Amino acid sequence: MALTSVNFIEMSEKEQELKDNQEELDNTEESAEEISSREFGEDEGIDPIQKLENEVLEEKNKYLRLYAEFENFRRRTAKERIDLIGTANANLMKEMLTILDDFERAIQSNETAEDIIAVKEGFTLLQNKLSKILESKGLKSFDSMGQIFDADIHEAIAQVPVEDKAKKGIVIDVAEKGYELNDKIIRHPKVVVGN
Repeated sequence: MALTSVNFIEMSEKEQELKDNQEELDNTEESAEEISSREFGEDEGIDPIQKLENEVLEEKNKYLRLYAEFENFRRRTAKERIDLIGTANANLMKEMLTILDDFERAIQSNETAEDIIAVKEGFTLLQNKLSKILESKGLKSFDSMGQIFDADIHEAIAQVPVEDKAKKGIVIDVAEKGYELNDKIIRHPKVVVGN
């Protein structure tokens, strides 16, 4: 079969098209290699694996420094909390020392006191002073007498049969008062409940 000039021209055009495509492909591959070398630092003469290992090591060091800083912060705050609790106790104890001094003076004066009314008044004053100091620190007593028994608040120490049906499930006696510190119960009242 003889090649006609038309067939020859078509083949030349196809060869030219193939060459153009190959050049375009070569250019694309070079661009990808350039991008790859830029990303992995081949321009700097560093092996891409070595660069990744260096980055991992750097991130690991950052993590270790951050972890060490957090541990130091945790220890520091724990120590500060212990110091704060100790200081709070010291302030309360300092105020309680005045009550202790008053008790010592009361005991000394009671040895020679003949007036029982004065002794009773002295103890009432001491109790009031102690109550005021504790209230200033957030301590409050709460009354449970005549309230409906609530297991979340009260601690029943006994149940007593009652004739009045209205008193069933009601606190009829308080053996120990309950106390709250800053609206949190620190001692539940011990109560006797009607049954």
